[in-house]
Amino acid sequence: MAGFDAGDHFIPGRDQDGDVARNINAAFLILLSGRDHGLYSAANEYLDAFKGDEKWDSTARFMKNGVSLIQEEIETLCHSDSDFKSALENAGIFCTQPDTTWGRETLRKIWEVFFPEGAECLLNQEEKIFSIRAKRRVRVTAPNASPIDNPSRQILFLSNLLVTTPSSRDSLKNLPFHMAEKLKQTMAEKQRYWFDHPIQIGVPNDNNEAVYGLRGLDKAIFYEKRRGVVERSDKLTCLLSVSVTHEGLHGIVKEYLKGVYHNSEPFSNLNIYLFSESETDQITTDILLPAVAKYMGLSDGAPLRGVFGVDGEYGRHYSFLKAMTAFWQVLVDPEVKGSFKLDLDQIFDQAALVKETGSSALEHFKTPLWGAKGEDAEGNPVELGLMAGALVNAEDVTQGLFTPDVPIPDPIPQGEATVFFSPLTMGISTRAEMMARYDTAMLDGINDCIQRVHVTGGTTAALIESIRKYRPFTPTFIGRAEDQAYLMGSLFSETDRNLRYLHKPGLIMRHDKGVFAGEAVEDAKLGKYIGDLVRILFFSYYLRALPWSPSNIKGTMDPFTGCFASKLPFTIVYLRLSLHLAEMFARDDGESENEGVSLLRQAADRLAKVIGDLNRTPNPLMEKYQREKEAWDVFYDLLEHLEKALEEGDSFALNLREKARKLMEDCRV
Repeated sequence: MAGFDAGDHFIPGRDQDGDVARNINAAFLILLSGRDHGLYSAANEYLDAFKGDEKWDSTARFMKNGVSLIQEEIETLCHSDSDFKSALENAGIFCTQPDTTWGRETLRKIWEVFFPEGAECLLNQEEKIFSIRAKRRVRVTAPNASPIDNPSRQILFLSNLLVTTPSSRDSLKNLPFHMAEKLKQTMAEKQRYWFDHPIQIGVPNDNNEAVYGLRGLDKAIFYEKRRGVVERSDKLTCLLSVSVTHEGLHGIVKEYLKGVYHNSEPFSNLNIYLFSESETDQITTDILLPAVAKYMGLSDGAPLRGVFGVDGEYGRHYSFLKAMTAFWQVLVDPEVKGSFKLDLDQIFDQAALVKETGSSALEHFKTPLWGAKGEDAEGNPVELGLMAGALVNAEDVTQGLFTPDVPIPDPIPQGEATVFFSPLTMGISTRAEMMARYDTAMLDGINDCIQRVHVTGGTTAALIESIRKYRPFTPTFIGRAEDQAYLMGSLFSETDRNLRYLHKPGLIMRHDKGVFAGEAVEDAKLGKYIGDLVRILFFSYYLRALPWSPSNIKGTMDPFTGCFASKLPFTIVYLRLSLHLAEMFARDDGESENEGVSLLRQAADRLAKVIGDLNRTPNPLMEKYQREKEAWDVFYDLLEHLEKALEEGDSFALNLREKARKLMEDCRV
């Protein structure tokens, strides 16, 4: 049913890397098939033979360990979840019947075990879209009495620059000698963090995301000035975090980016500020820690340092950028009220926006729904202090802005998709949430609107007042879907009213990553895939670590965001990886084989530690979440103290404000 026979992939006696990787993977699948499989003993002996082997020992152990993890995970869930046990038994009976053939009914039976969120989306998809919208509906009880009315001055624009080593040594030729020498050393380092399509140092400016997105934003503001939305003298304030994949990049990344911007045509409509780990550490040392000691009597700065910064997984810089807007409001410019996060492979297609929505980009931020209060479909009070837009792919924009950037896939492939296939839930969710318009009596955008759970890293906004009140954050261990995890930690944190995302129809950006960043996307492909597996592990355990009912969290997040929080995370991750590898090896071409070898080794290296850490009792993420929550509480409590002290004319606070403003000027490009 997966589209191949594991036994056909198991051919011992060949010792080329591709043969070994294929055999290790096939042996894993054979062991999962049980002792009745004719090759069970041979597969077991094959994996055991690698003990002590310098090249393959850790990989073989990782895969064999997966067999026992899967068996234990399924047995444990059967004891605790009668519905799962019933689904497993029904699927077993159905799939072993002689007349069972591949089809949607077979897939649905299997998905009810491994991927129940997808099983609900297989049939009656229009009805599913309608039911999701009904679940997301919010009845507005009080619009924002003081909405954004001057976006260019009241909104901070945020983005993250993710920087990695050059794609080859040829890219070093045009760099300063000292930078090139440092990069040669850094390229030999072990990579610490993986991002979807990081900027490769040395890439031409035409293909450099650091330039592309800001150039698009600069042009968008020029359009706003011609339209009369923005004063001619105004400039947008842009705060950019700078994260790196290798330790050795720390000393040169800021110099590199400044060089890129100085050698580009000026951004006449933007004020740009760069924050690498060096700058965030200086803010902590010179501003936050003295203030914490003065106003809160705390001397241990380690918790704040742990969360306030930009190096690490996606979650760390995402939380930093949001928190930095609150810092900015208190210590730099009290007139700012909100922020908008964009990815720098996205631009506003202003002509299309005005033509199809009647509003330019900045005009979309003036809605009184952003910050409104309301009641969700179950009558629970919510505050729409966050806001989310949508994306359209560059190649689809001629079809209209409201063209979903993710299709509903048909047919469903075999292989890896047999056990997990998020493109389906993503396609359904995209239509239900992102493509919703306020043009019916049920959804008029005045009395009723949609709340969002499925959001993207770009096109998300936040009112600073709401951030300071609810204090959401993404934990530092979250490496993907940091935007969706940002809401998880505060879903049900308050007894009277909780924070939610407003869906803003028409706030759509054009996604251009395929236009200019093709090489970076391709080079990061394997790392991104493994990151998707890590996402399942962390989302599954993070959901269980939060101090609310897992079923309530799942009920809010399903079908797309919630599908990554699985009852069987180890099982799904191992099966996805193995079936994906089998698909690659089945292609029987050198490029796929080499990719398969690299994927297996990288996955074993990255996943083994995560799985080992999570496979402990109690759930280790409970402590990590609580520790980070306490650190962010200190940060936001501190801002309250500082704001009050500044209002009272406290000299210590006034001095810190001057230091903060000077630091910000030092960060300006």
